[in-house]
Amino acid sequence: VQLQASGGGLVQAGGSLRLSCAASGRTFSIAVMGWFRQAPGKEREFVARITWTGSSTYYADSVKGRFTISRDNAKNTIVLQMNSLKPEDTAVYYCAAGPPQRYTYWGQGTQVTVSS
Repeated sequence: VQLQASGGGLVQAGGSLRLSCAASGRTFSIAVMGWFRQAPGKEREFVARITWTGSSTYYADSVKGRFTISRDNAKNTIVLQMNSLKPEDTAVYYCAAGPPQRYTYWGQGTQVTVSS
């Protein structure tokens, strides 16, 4: 499975960004896809996940109500819509995928920078 992330950039606090992650290859092995992020000097943290069918989503408390994860079934793509961005959302964002309870595949990171 290959994961291609895109959509990062620089935005002012309160603004919005949209990240996409396209999956290709042996996608039949995917049960869940998610987003993680890692800020400088900090450990990688979970952001959001969605089942491959799109039937269930889950968010970290820090982004709940501001971020929305969704799935475009036709394109094998997940989208992370990020609204009301805060400087503390600044990080490299990674998409990941895998069977239940395990993220086996990782995409390259995409930088999100939120200026105050």
